[in-house]
Amino acid sequence: MKKYKAIDIARWFINRNQKDFNSGEDEKMTLLKLLKLLYYAEGCSLALENRSLFDEKIVAWEHGPVVEEVWRSFDNAYDLSVDDKEMHESLAKITRSDHELLEDVYSVFGKYSASGLRNKTHSESPWLNATQGGRIFNSEIPRSDIKKYFEENYVQD
Repeated sequence: MKKYKAIDIARWFINRNQKDFNSGEDEKMTLLKLLKLLYYAEGCSLALENRSLFDEKIVAWEHGPVVEEVWRSFDNAYDLSVDDKEMHESLAKITRSDHELLEDVYSVFGKYSASGLRNKTHSESPWLNATQGGRIFNSEIPRSDIKKYFEENYVQD
């Protein structure tokens, strides 16, 4: 059962990054990095909360996991501008507990560069299995594979 649209979660990450970017603590968010953070947020939610944050498919592309609807939402991969009203509406939907989950995801995975996250996903079984070892692209990455991988590799008892 989803709670949000993937674009709502994407806007949360863009907003969060803007704070660090403005204070000089981080580089500006790119679409590549954003798409990987969505994947990691979904994986953490599945493993920790046993539920999806969003229903949109996560697809294995050449450069890692992608939520196509979010990819299509931006004309420029290096300028992730969001209308103020849309940003406010998305942020208002995020519950306190989900905000905390996203903050944890950002603090752990947000420290990686876009290419670092790309490379990280390429070494993980959900992307590897969906692409048959990097040979076939555009397959959906099953939520069950993501959940299992995150439970085994990221969730601590």
